[in-house]
Order: sequence, then C-alpha cells, then structure tokens
Amino acid sequence: MHINRVCLPENYTSLFFMNLYQRFPETFIVAEENGKIAGYIMCRIETGISNFKLLGIAKKGHVISIAVLPEHHREGIGSALMQEAMKAMVNYKAKECYLEVRTSNLSAVNLYRKIGFEVARTAKGYYADGEAAKVMAKKLPFAK
Repeated sequence: MHINRVCLPENYTSLFFMNLYQRFPETFIVAEENGKIAGYIMCRIETGISNFKLLGIAKKGHVISIAVLPEHHREGIGSALMQEAMKAMVNYKAKECYLEVRTSNLSAVNLYRKIGFEVARTAKGYYADGEAAKVMAKKLPFAK
C-alpha cells in the first residue's frame, strides 16, 4: 500500500488489496530487491467481451494496479511483474490480459507495447482528474 500511495494518484483501501489477494492470489505479486519490497502488481480475473473481436466472450486478466518505486525504475522489475502475472492468469483460464494506463504515462505505454500489448481503445475521462486512459490488451500466448 505504501508503494501505491508513493507512486500512483489512484489509491486503494486495505480491504480492496486484501480482497484481490484472497480471490486471485497467484496474480498478486510482490517484487523484492535486497529483502525490501520494490514493486507490486495486483490483478483480477473477469469474464466479458473480448478486446479482440474474434474471441467474443472471454476470460480476461485485468491488471488493476502495478507500481515500482522510483529508485527501482529501469531495472526490469515492471516487465518481470507483468510477465509473471500474465503466466499466473493462465492458471485461472484467462485468454487475454488488459489494463488501463494514463495517456500521459508514455514510459508505461512504451513498456506495455514492448511486452506486446496493443491499444484497444481510449476511455475518455477515465481517471478522477478527467484524464483519458488507453485500454491496452494482449492475447495470452501461453493460454491453455
């Protein structure tokens, strides 16, 4: 929760964190560096209309929040968290992964593109301050 508050303007209650951890423990991952927490990712699994037209209704992994402390940026932690979470999503039978990212967060958008995400659409006014979000999605290649 400390990392969430330090790194992101969108903060969640401890109850929200615990609920996601209890429901989807395999996709709630913490990264450590020298025994200290450096970042986290928390996700949930949903069923709904696919971000890829041909899939119809699909089970999807939704990245709710990912953050890495500023002093650990550019160490590959964010990419590693994403990769591990996507592998874990397959255990829940997810066929794709998606997330929302601020349109102004170009470093995150570039990271997701490098991992293979595509912009599915833009959600205008998505964030509390009125900023739009890019909804980015990726088919899970290792889906069973």
